[in-house]
Amino acid sequence: MKDFTTGNVSKLIFNFALPMLLGNVFQQLYNIVDSIIVGKVLGKGALASVGASFPIIFTLIALLIGIGSGFSIVISQYYGAKDIDKVKRSIDTMYIFLFVSGIVASVLGIYHSEELFLLLQLPVELIPQATTYLNVYMAGMIMFFGFSGTSSILRGLGDSKTPLYFLILASLFNIIFDLLFVMVFDWGIAGAAWATVIAQGGAFVSGIIYLNRTHKIIKFSLFKLVFDKEIFLKSLKIGIPSGLQHTFVALGMMALLGIVNTFGTDVIAAYTAAGRIDSLAMMPAMTFSQAVAAFVGQNLGANKIDRVRQGFKATFIMSNLFCLAMTALIIIFGSDMMKLFTNDANVIAIGERYLIIVSSFYLIFSTMFTTNGVLRGAGDTLIPMFITLFSLWIIRIPGAYFFSSKIGETGIWWSIPLGWSMGAIFSYLYYKTGKWKTKSVIKV
Repeated sequence: MKDFTTGNVSKLIFNFALPMLLGNVFQQLYNIVDSIIVGKVLGKGALASVGASFPIIFTLIALLIGIGSGFSIVISQYYGAKDIDKVKRSIDTMYIFLFVSGIVASVLGIYHSEELFLLLQLPVELIPQATTYLNVYMAGMIMFFGFSGTSSILRGLGDSKTPLYFLILASLFNIIFDLLFVMVFDWGIAGAAWATVIAQGGAFVSGIIYLNRTHKIIKFSLFKLVFDKEIFLKSLKIGIPSGLQHTFVALGMMALLGIVNTFGTDVIAAYTAAGRIDSLAMMPAMTFSQAVAAFVGQNLGANKIDRVRQGFKATFIMSNLFCLAMTALIIIFGSDMMKLFTNDANVIAIGERYLIIVSSFYLIFSTMFTTNGVLRGAGDTLIPMFITLFSLWIIRIPGAYFFSSKIGETGIWWSIPLGWSMGAIFSYLYYKTGKWKTKSVIKV
């Protein structure tokens, strides 16, 4: 556990973010390895089917992820205030919520899978494979929630190293199972999904066993969990706006995919592969946003506003330096990266155009996420929700529809940085008002 309320600000945030960044990279390897093996072994149709599944998965779990982040913020602020009893009760309440939610999400996803793909205008020939992948993935959703919840709790307590170790373990097993199920057992696209589910489940169970034996605060017992209504309502108050924000983003991804799907299998496959690379490249900005949120939560809980401002500036600089490096790597090696996923020349060319356009605006993406990280850490999630709603549904989606009708799929790629730009501008303007300081659970 790490105390962010004393010590060098930049060093604290960087040392906390680095293991978390490595962990997020390994977590992304789940999707990347799936896509590489599926694309190379099963072809571009299977690759497109996997890509079509993820916006639906994200949509089904987005609200719950956001509410879970509300719990993490509450845990962080209680820990900053040194109220350990409230920390323990918050952890129990979070687990109960996540397990129930995981079961509900699984049932909904499996029951409506084919209808959702038809709604998104996925080419008919891709629907059987896409449905198979989605159903298997959703069957293991409770493991995903358990593993993600445990990682979020540890990060709220300032521990970013333990989640890293179990993410590395899960990623290695995912690679092994992918190769075994797809290439040796010939299970097809279902094998890739089962590899991820089993790897996540193994990491969750291993993590709980380890924490029960070693951790001072987290002692998980399914039959001894205590639900605290007051903490649950506080977490909902913070988490629902964030959850709605995640949901708007997820629905935006589905809407964007609906536009992409109208351009056929090659564009869907390129969008899938380039999106995997893009997600990995954006990890530094997203990770520093998580780190500064934990930092802000503890320092607001300790009533140290000056350190919050220092944390924002330090995170802004570090995140942008990483993003500049990611942009350079993608512009130079984008084509080679696409070749990891497919041998199809047209798919590679489409994906490379996507990467060059989007990666050129990573600095704007970083600015938006750093600012939102400060707001989330303070417990102010309502305004960022409205900003996300505006930038996504008023700017990005209409822009994708309009530009793609004029210049083809490239217009969809240009709509992405356009939405980021509007989000970054409005988030920073709101940060400058200082109103976020009044939203803390522990009154400042």
